[in-house]
Amino acid sequence: MSGIFAGLKVIDAASYVAGPSAATILGDFGASVIKLEPPGGDAYRALATLPGQPQGETNYPWVLDNRNKRGLVLDLKRAEARAVLHRLIRGTDVFLTNAVPRLRPGLGIAPETLMALNPRLIYAALTAYGETGPEADKTGFDATAYWARSGLMDLVKADAGAAPGRSVAGMGDHPTGLALYGAIVTALFRRERTGQGGIVHASLLEAGLWANAFMVQAALDEARFIPRPPRDQAPNALGNLYRAGCGRWFLLALLNEPRQWPALLEVLGQPDWGEDPRFATQPLRRANAATLVARLDAAFASRSLAEWRPLLDAAGLTFDAVTTTPEAAAAAQARATGAIRPTTAGGWTVDSPLHLAGEAKVPAGPPPELGADAPAILAEHGYTPAEVETLRQAGALGG
Repeated sequence: MSGIFAGLKVIDAASYVAGPSAATILGDFGASVIKLEPPGGDAYRALATLPGQPQGETNYPWVLDNRNKRGLVLDLKRAEARAVLHRLIRGTDVFLTNAVPRLRPGLGIAPETLMALNPRLIYAALTAYGETGPEADKTGFDATAYWARSGLMDLVKADAGAAPGRSVAGMGDHPTGLALYGAIVTALFRRERTGQGGIVHASLLEAGLWANAFMVQAALDEARFIPRPPRDQAPNALGNLYRAGCGRWFLLALLNEPRQWPALLEVLGQPDWGEDPRFATQPLRRANAATLVARLDAAFASRSLAEWRPLLDAAGLTFDAVTTTPEAAAAAQARATGAIRPTTAGGWTVDSPLHLAGEAKVPAGPPPELGADAPAILAEHGYTPAEVETLRQAGALGG
């Protein structure tokens, strides 16, 4: 494969989303990635079939997070399979796992074990709650460790009286995967200077705290928290949700009020509001925010979002529609930037959100079938067909 990471050998032994997505980004830039799964496969293969998930003809999450990888199944509970992995590790650059620390020795993947085999290895660990501390071995998903534990679930809701907001699949995993990718690339840069590999890690909890860092830092500095009021009582009418006459919601976010307040009045055709003493200054607009919200509600209800959009854009006012996911997937801007890119199978997929000028990403190919590439992978590491069959008969291989 071509790309800036061409020749880089990666073993993705992680499951579900966050760890594998970091390997996917390495693969996007040309790394050769082996998807190592246990017998029966990564449980992520079945996520799209669970109740409540979008139903379709493709295994869309598997296509997204495992494109361009080759498949190998090893039962690491067996000594023969651990021996195979250790042989592969000697020529591997990056190894990823999301096994909790207490399980790694029994699977033959403790960092000290693999680093002893290959001192240049980058050992990348993804956990729910971190590598140390009383909850290092606690399992979790992004819904629990990233969303619920970080404070985001409590804060991101319509108002303080609303029920906690539920997450959607992968919304914390993919940002956490970016963090792990960043750690891996940092370690690879250090290896270029020192020749030594190293251990890197990221966790869903840490990524969630970073996502909520504005508010977490406020708590650390003992700031006073103000419960989120209902929309019609927002403390800032110019940073609020509004509903157009067609029923579509959009978010107005006007931070440069000296310039944008007069521009908004022109768009609305309400120059007299500028003479209203209740709205004459920013502090007065804050003090009378509820009254201004009611006025804006009535004004925006007079036209559809399709009518408001060009007017607001032309005035340089910051806003955007509350967009449905199908709309986001179909947006022309997403394709123009490459955020949505074609696959080799004739479909579309979500690109990793990193770009390097002059470096093209490899085409988005299909994900691996379960264990389908075992013969080729093992042959590359010196195994004969007879030895591969012996391993299969012993139960070390699956697929």
